[in-house]
Amino acid sequence: MFHRDTYAPMKTVPSYPTHIRRHKFLLSSQEELEQLHRACKEWGFFQLVNHGVSFELLEKVKMEVQRFFNLPMEEKKKLWQKPGELEGFGQGFVVSEEQKLNWGDLFYMITLPTYLRNPHLFPNLPLAFRTLEVYSVELKHIAMKLLDRMAKVLGMDPNDMRVLFEEGHQGMRMNYYPPCPQSELAIGLNSRSDASGLTILLQINEMEGLQIRKNGVWVPIKPLPNAFVINLGDVVEILSNGIYQSVEHRATVNSVKERVSIATFYNPSFEVEMGPAPSLITPQTPPLFKRVRVDDFYKDYLSRELREKSYVDTLRLPLDK
Repeated sequence: MFHRDTYAPMKTVPSYPTHIRRHKFLLSSQEELEQLHRACKEWGFFQLVNHGVSFELLEKVKMEVQRFFNLPMEEKKKLWQKPGELEGFGQGFVVSEEQKLNWGDLFYMITLPTYLRNPHLFPNLPLAFRTLEVYSVELKHIAMKLLDRMAKVLGMDPNDMRVLFEEGHQGMRMNYYPPCPQSELAIGLNSRSDASGLTILLQINEMEGLQIRKNGVWVPIKPLPNAFVINLGDVVEILSNGIYQSVEHRATVNSVKERVSIATFYNPSFEVEMGPAPSLITPQTPPLFKRVRVDDFYKDYLSRELREKSYVDTLRLPLDK
């Protein structure tokens, strides 16, 4: 599946449009792993092609997501968020009536493991939408391959990674950002870092809008054809003890055309405790983050109005003076 992969770390440039460097990988040599390491360390974002997911499956997913947002309102209401839940159509991280909401139609659901799926949600999904069954399994394989390679290049004991993620949970958020008459006054998705281990984004149509924050500047990302845009989440920053960092990003809107995407979040198992990998801790590299149960980590994360990297910062340990 991963015989020939390509990572495309993004190169710092002073102005738009973003230039993207492309690197070929067999993922077998030390040089190739070091290039992956640089992409993760310097940017926290990269693009993955030659990933093994068939073009036909990607096209089916794109078509079904587009159709999904075109459902009549009476069908969408069957899939609406219930009070106190995040799954379904609606907005996440709404903790007060005063906060500004995102300009977009968002649908979120847990896809893996199957026993965590919302029993009231899946029976109401369109039958053709079951394409996501195959897609979710494919993306789990990709996430685990990437995490294994990151552990290797970090010099981490592979068990430190696997104990967190082998029985991990996966969620998907479909994003529909309609044209906005005053796009300069709205935001599709507020700036934040993800709480996931990895986020794997598939652009559904050609309209761009994803931006990442680098050295205080918002850098627009131009997705490569049939590529996945990968970003590291807060969990990987904690696990790597700050060697890799989750990156603040946002989604913009425009006044001309809709933008549609689907983000897949791969996360640790709820039942384990996480913190900096024990194999990375030495007297010279003490832990930078607290240890916390994964379920408590997500409960606290989901209870907040998220801004920038405000949540992961609460887990940092004070530096010895």
